[in-house]
Amino acid sequence: MSVPRLLGIDPGLRVTGFGVIEIHGKELRYVASGCIKSNDKLSLPARIKTLFAGLSEVIATYQPNQAALEKVFVNVNPQSTLLLGQARGAALSALVHADLPVAEYTALQIKQAVVGQGKAAKEQVQAMVIRLLKLPGAPTADAADALACAICHAHGGQGLGALSTAGYRIRGGRLIG
Repeated sequence: MSVPRLLGIDPGLRVTGFGVIEIHGKELRYVASGCIKSNDKLSLPARIKTLFAGLSEVIATYQPNQAALEKVFVNVNPQSTLLLGQARGAALSALVHADLPVAEYTALQIKQAVVGQGKAAKEQVQAMVIRLLKLPGAPTADAADALACAICHAHGGQGLGALSTAGYRIRGGRLIG
């Protein structure tokens, strides 16, 4: 049986973070992380193409067998939400084009799984990613968010504790039954 290799994605139109980890028993091991950047001077279709091509290259290079993607949240600005949704669509298209099973998690679920607190700051997520993966240095914020998404999937998607929010309430940024 092959080692589960997970690709986490933090979608964004300007910057899309990616992180690849492996599961070895109860241990998570870092494989790679980085960012795919699209030039905001390009047209929207050209930017979507950049994201799709970049993620396709990441998939070809690191050969993940599962993927996790952060769900879109609703911003105060509807235009930003639409653009984020289009970036997310490009990421989702690259994943399904590669025939990867895709799990989706909210930012709350990811932060809850990694930090233990759904309202955790980006710096807290970054610090926990460093600790959980035993990294020698800090990944960029977008790469750390992508690695956190992969860690969330490793914890929730592998039977180590489902992170479904069904039947739960949110109090103080924590899921409670």
